Amino acid sequence: MTSLYQTDFYAWTQAQAKLLHQQQWSKLDLANLIEEIESLGKQQRQEFRNRLSILIGHLLKWQYQSERRSRSWLATIRVQRRDTIRLLRDNPSLKNYLQETLLEAYENSRDLAVSETNLPYKTFPQNCPYTWEEIIENSFYPGESSTEIDE
Repeated sequence: MTSLYQTDFYAWTQAQAKLLHQQQWSKLDLANLIEEIESLGKQQRQEFRNRLSILIGHLLKWQYQSERRSRSWLATIRVQRRDTIRLLRDNPSLKNYLQETLLEAYENSRDLAVSETNLPYKTFPQNCPYTWEEIIENSFYPGESSTEIDE
């Protein structure tokens, strides 16, 4: 089974699923199966961090480069909010890592904002200026009232 894992991952996954369905526990490739299951959990945390990074980065751009706001930025903020909320709905235990993930995501967000605005790092706060509630609130756009956003 290990050689199949190394040569044809998809075939290996199908074989493992079949063995699980058949409850043939002794035939499972446990070492690789454990590694893959752990990896799936890490991927969910990484997706959570990546979505927050993009979302917060666009909130920073929205706030600090207001003259360049676009429908594209608005769409990205909305999509990332929806997808973040769905990800948490599907994986509620990710909330256990919220503070850690926000710290990591903000580092990435700041880099994103600097690279996409050409503004210096000192323009953006060292720490995330938004609360979790603001980040996921559909009507929150820094520097705007909710009535100013073109629906």
